[in-house]
Amino acid sequence: MKKTLLLTGVAAFSAALVSCGGGTTAPKNDNAAETKSADDGKIVLFDGKTLNGWRGYNRQDVPARWVVEDGAIKFNGSGGGEAQANDGGDLIYDKKFKNFVLEFEWKISKGGNSGVFYLAQEIPNQPIYISAPEYQILDNENHPDALLGVNGNRKSASLYDMIPANPQNAKPYGEWNKSKIMVYKGTVVHYQNDEVVLEYHLWTDQWKNLIDNSKFSKDKWPEAYDLLINCGGENHEGYIGFQDHGDDVWYRNITIKEME
Repeated sequence: MKKTLLLTGVAAFSAALVSCGGGTTAPKNDNAAETKSADDGKIVLFDGKTLNGWRGYNRQDVPARWVVEDGAIKFNGSGGGEAQANDGGDLIYDKKFKNFVLEFEWKISKGGNSGVFYLAQEIPNQPIYISAPEYQILDNENHPDALLGVNGNRKSASLYDMIPANPQNAKPYGEWNKSKIMVYKGTVVHYQNDEVVLEYHLWTDQWKNLIDNSKFSKDKWPEAYDLLINCGGENHEGYIGFQDHGDDVWYRNITIKEME
């Protein structure tokens, strides 16, 4: 990845943020209280006390293993691997987003694995990651996934199995990390602990090449390939989700700012 590409992308995002201005209308659903909107236009997706606005992927309730603990959303790990427990499953915010800046903090348990999905669709009888890019959440020092993939592209803040986060500046398990994901008209930037760690461009030849060289390639997983090539669907929008990978993980200070 060229440094000039990163700088150009970040500059474009900065201009978009300035132009969007103003406040936004907080999302609603039938089973949730209205979220708060900050003066800077950010929508508070998690109030620190309840899971209002959140639900399970492909379900209307919240899986019991997702709880609120000390002002954070916590997944109580089953220890059985990804989404193995009947009271587990992935968690999504019940509104689709298109162009946005998502900010959150996270910490992971020792040897833990999770992920943050964006532009996700709900596909019956299929996992969330079949349709969505993933911001990897990982204990790099103790989970074997850190040694898999190519050039560290399964480490924390990476575009999972596609682009490694560089620099790799994640804090050790049990410590809070700051993250940000910007999505604007196909350009995506991942931040970790206040640094830009990667940039890429959806719906381009670059995006196709990334998928072709990943575990989601057409020959390895054709269903995922078809969905990811046009991720976000016809309207290029989707859900934000947190992954149940069977391990304890915490998320807090979750906000989003929508852009035109």
